[in-house]
Amino acid sequence: MRIIRYQKNNEIKNGILKDEKIFELEGDVFFDFSRGKETADLEEVKLLAPVVPPNIIAIGLNYRQHAVETGAEIPERPVIFLKATSSLADPNSEIILPKLAPDEVDYEAELAVIIAKEAKNIETVEVDEYILGYSCANDVSARDCQKKLDEQWARGKSFDTFCPLGPWIETELDAADLKIKSILNGEVMQQSKTSDMIFNIEQLVSYLSHNMTLLPGTVILTGTPEGVGFARDDKVFLRDGDQINIQIEGIGSLENTVKKDM
Repeated sequence: MRIIRYQKNNEIKNGILKDEKIFELEGDVFFDFSRGKETADLEEVKLLAPVVPPNIIAIGLNYRQHAVETGAEIPERPVIFLKATSSLADPNSEIILPKLAPDEVDYEAELAVIIAKEAKNIETVEVDEYILGYSCANDVSARDCQKKLDEQWARGKSFDTFCPLGPWIETELDAADLKIKSILNGEVMQQSKTSDMIFNIEQLVSYLSHNMTLLPGTVILTGTPEGVGFARDDKVFLRDGDQINIQIEGIGSLENTVKKDM
């Protein structure tokens, strides 16, 4: 099942998408819901980020080959950081290159996990019942802030529009071995599988729940594979007019355009 959040006639609603048709989502998306009557065609609405999260929690260095390309050691436990919720961006919207740091903005294809109900101190075998579903995400990062100017990650990961999410939440998915890629202006930049994760979904969600309460709607970004721009011999950063596309098998495609802040 694909859960969407959309805008039509100045109203924002949750819906269920099937065969390009939108149906009412009856009930509470985080508690109990069902599919209602057909309300619109997909082409008639504006897709929004499929959830407004109370927290965006991200994991660094969680693909083996990404750790290798950056010269980092394989971490012994998940590397946790946070992105500001104000960094959330919709599918087909613009990623804005910030005036303070426009020159080294990087892309990161990521599988996003959306939490369905409050999770605290849960074990790996319990994790499935706490997951609403999965989405595509782009952990956009200002590398100069992250690595040189600040030498920590908060600002470089949290500029407005630095967390595109969507296009929907896929609820019926085995996330263990999915193809994941990023495509910049038609050229494949990252291409891997989620099976290259150092810590799998169950391990990540359980570990996080032992450190902080995971609230309904929490978005967890599970790390990015090799091929990011700053780690290439000829570095590649996002520029005005670029088209960046995140594709994950079984979910779909998250597309955004890059724009210089005016």
